[in-house]
Amino acid sequence: MPTLPPTPGAVPVAVSWECLTNTARDEIFRSRLVLANVSAQSIAPGWALYFNTCRKALAASVSPGFAIEHINGDLFRLSMTVAEPWLPQQRYRIDYDSLHWAISITDAPLGFYLVTADGRAIDLGDPRIAPFVREEQRRRAGFDLLPTEDAARRYLRNAGLRELPESETGRITPQPRFVRFGGGCCRLAPGAPIVHGPLLANEAALLSAMLAALPDGPPGEAGVELQVGRVTLEGESEEAYELEITARKVRVCGRSAHGVFNGLQSLAQLLEADGSLPLGTVLDAPRFSYRGMMLDVARHFAPVGTVLRLLDCMAAYKLNRFHFHLTDDEGWRLDIAALPELTDIGARRGVAADGAPCLPPSFGSGASVEASAGTGYYSAHDFIAILRYAHARHIEVIPEFNMPGHARAAVVAMRARYERLRAAGDLRGALEYLLSDPDDRSEYESVQLWQDNVICIALPSVDRFIDTVVEEVCSLYREAGVPLRAIHTGGDEVPAGAWLGSLACSAKMHEQGWTRVAQLHGDFVARCRAILARHGVEFAGWEETALVEMEGEGMRPNPRFAGKDFHAYVWNNAWGSGQEDCAYRLANAGYRVVLANAANLYFDLAYAKHPEEPGYYWAGFVETRHAFSFCPLDALASADLDPMGRPLDPGLRAAMQPLDAAGRERVAGLQGQLWGENARDAARIDYLALPRMIALAERAWSPDPGWQRIVDKDARTAAIEADWNEFANRLARRELPRLDRAPTPYGYRLPPPGVCLHDGAAHANVALPGLALHYTVDGSEPLAGGPRYVAPVPLARGAVFRIASFDTRGRRSRIVSLTLDPP
Repeated sequence: MPTLPPTPGAVPVAVSWECLTNTARDEIFRSRLVLANVSAQSIAPGWALYFNTCRKALAASVSPGFAIEHINGDLFRLSMTVAEPWLPQQRYRIDYDSLHWAISITDAPLGFYLVTADGRAIDLGDPRIAPFVREEQRRRAGFDLLPTEDAARRYLRNAGLRELPESETGRITPQPRFVRFGGGCCRLAPGAPIVHGPLLANEAALLSAMLAALPDGPPGEAGVELQVGRVTLEGESEEAYELEITARKVRVCGRSAHGVFNGLQSLAQLLEADGSLPLGTVLDAPRFSYRGMMLDVARHFAPVGTVLRLLDCMAAYKLNRFHFHLTDDEGWRLDIAALPELTDIGARRGVAADGAPCLPPSFGSGASVEASAGTGYYSAHDFIAILRYAHARHIEVIPEFNMPGHARAAVVAMRARYERLRAAGDLRGALEYLLSDPDDRSEYESVQLWQDNVICIALPSVDRFIDTVVEEVCSLYREAGVPLRAIHTGGDEVPAGAWLGSLACSAKMHEQGWTRVAQLHGDFVARCRAILARHGVEFAGWEETALVEMEGEGMRPNPRFAGKDFHAYVWNNAWGSGQEDCAYRLANAGYRVVLANAANLYFDLAYAKHPEEPGYYWAGFVETRHAFSFCPLDALASADLDPMGRPLDPGLRAAMQPLDAAGRERVAGLQGQLWGENARDAARIDYLALPRMIALAERAWSPDPGWQRIVDKDARTAAIEADWNEFANRLARRELPRLDRAPTPYGYRLPPPGVCLHDGAAHANVALPGLALHYTVDGSEPLAGGPRYVAPVPLARGAVFRIASFDTRGRRSRIVSLTLDPP
């Protein structure tokens, strides 16, 4: 009987997966794989099927005749325990249990590939995922009180929203401090005169490009004057600006070039397609100096063009910090000339046909190294181009190199360097940059299931490695002509057990008289800070770098590192975590804090609890309104439920430490996080980031709406809803159409409509009033050219009503369907 190889390019195995139940046992779910040999040939015994899953499969639970093994990270292997050929059209049904639960497509295993008995790897792609339709498939556990999102619940939640008259909807986002528009307008045309000083050549060039995109027509009578000078506004922000529009002149005055740039972003929003502008005045300055967005390119690589598009969108909404997460367990993305292995190995993922070392597939990236979304890096030229592009838009790039945990890509790359040089007889060179202790017997497992992802922080070679990387990064910034103020060193999620089995760590602890691993870790943070300081760079890290375990008190601010040059980014403060006030404690203790709150500002989390919404949900589901309604200096003011949908403990406010006066001043600002586990491509980045990033910009720039000062909860909720209604109108009618008009339009998420049946008619609404809703009543898919919903639609018995929201390009949301029961 013939066996593989199959026809070149053919996929020999079809894979289906289904969550059977989330109630197998407490926090354990059961699922089923169905594998079919769809080729015309047998698959020889000895094959293995590999896949990635964020839910740890339990080896002892698999169906008889099969075995599941955890390789490392999220990579698992399925094999047969009997040696028999896999016949053509033969199907295997395999049940197994995993930890936690599976309620959405994000929880399904991905990136299957077959390794044949002779070692060839064949990509099979993602499985066909069975729908999540039953209660036991949609509910996480008995304590999960959050219902699955559906059309009726959306309809009720949107019921208080209404489409506002244009006069009640703002024209500028983020909302400025002061706006006054009168009657009349002026018109700008391509080639309109621009008067500016030499310090504003960059801003003048950007304005010129903006005007050049206007349609040709009669010459306008107005010109533009750009100037740096005094702005009639309280405060000292260098980003403040004044925009004055008269019939013959547009004047943009900023306290700095950055202020002028901000004024131009507001001008761009006011500029109509024909070049006309309303007459009036805008006075504006930001609430927070730090308004950031983080992009993780380590889990999936984002090409330069994708990064530049994100920077353009950030600039349009006056965000000014780009946190560039360049390294993690699954990838190292910046070329370091002195250490080529970092990208030769650490920027390649898959199963190399030539046996060359690389990282294993992760997050469904597949076996093919070259085709993998996990393969890629930025050359020095690429990185300099990104730095200059951001700098021209007054965005500071903060690079992150995550350590000592989340560092597997670097650890593996430097281990390969060690082995190569040792084999060549250069033991001294081999040890120069080694990040792991060859004799380490520590046992641990990281939150993402890695068992060898932590740097051995007792080795002197680690400091040499960090110094070399920092020196190279500083050199790239100098070549770009861009200042480097801070480097983010990560520091999060070091798993328990790390370093306990390392002879090098034990020796260093004994030498220093330390009795706790936390002392060893604190020494590493201090060394990193000192290395950065020698290069004139400030230290930034996740909150773990600023915390220390206090006996009987848990994690508390470490007084050792408090200071203006130590920036703590606080993320792990989901409701019910016990860390809700961590940011406020750190700010009160003297740290400069950036709020990165997972429950409001993690844009890799799913928008809603729905099986088809991509994204994790460990800190809850983050709608656009959650980012909008965040109260930075009193986060509890707009909170209501924990991630499981349970009401918050009434005693939480008394337990939380509020910000004191000095602490309030140390809160630098806000940052949205877009972790890359589920961001495979530019389309997914757009979907996850937008429109949540615009809501982040509103909350970081615009004046404090004062919701937290409203004592009565019902009145506070009403005020938030009224402000959300205006913002939602602004998004739907002004900002999302602007994103549609971009040279490469953005694929932001369109909210699916809410729908209910009442008196034989379909009633519909949407979270962003003003978005077009189109429907059908014959079961066909709604199209942009089809009937537009403007009033309830009467339905005949048996009619299938289908509806979706649409953007100005005809792109649609997820379709919502309902049927009026037949007689």
